[in-house]
Amino acid sequence: MKRHTRRDLLTGLLACLPATALAQGGLHFSFDIGARRAGRYGGRRVVAWRGPERPGTIVIITAERALYHILPGGKAVRYGVGVGRAGFQWSGVAYVGRKAIWPDWRPPKEMIRRELAQYGRRLPDVMEGGIRNPLGARAMYLYRNGRDTMYRIHGTNAPQTIGGAVSSGCIRMLNEEIIELFDKVPIGTKVIVR
Repeated sequence: MKRHTRRDLLTGLLACLPATALAQGGLHFSFDIGARRAGRYGGRRVVAWRGPERPGTIVIITAERALYHILPGGKAVRYGVGVGRAGFQWSGVAYVGRKAIWPDWRPPKEMIRRELAQYGRRLPDVMEGGIRNPLGARAMYLYRNGRDTMYRIHGTNAPQTIGGAVSSGCIRMLNEEIIELFDKVPIGTKVIVR
C-alpha cells in the first residue's frame, strides 16, 4: 500500500471540485481547513445510537445529511455528508465492494451526456486520481448482488457542500474524514441508505 505524506493530504484537500467546475478548468480559491468549523458542519462526533444495526455497519440518512458508523455499546460516529441532489437520491442496502486510495474517476456515460446537453461541457472519459479528481483522497465503491451500483462514498475538499444535496447520488465526505472511515471499514461492510 502506498504511503502518503502530509503534502499528499493537503493536495487531496483541494480535490473533488464539482464536475461542472472541472469541465471549465477548475475553480480558483484559497482553502482554509479551519473553514469547516466556522460553517454549518463542525466535524464528526460520537452520538448515541438506538437502531438494530450491528457494529461496523454504515447507515446513511439522507434527510439528515449524515453518515453513521455504528460502534458497540449503543454508539455511532456521526459524519456530515453531501448527498444526491433532487432526482439523484437513492435508498437501499449495499456493501463496500471495493476501496481505492486517490481513485481515478470514470464518469458514467449518462453523466457525460447530461453535462454536455445541459452545460455544453465535455467531461473526460477518465480522470486520474489526484488534486483535481472529484472522488477526493479515498473512495468506497458500493455494490449490490455482486455488481457495482455506480454509487460511492468518497472525499471532497469543499466543506461548504457538506450538508447539501449536491451530487449525482454519491455520498460526499470531507477528505480528512473519509480517510479516517476508510481505514476502519473493511470490504464487505454493510451500507444502509435511507
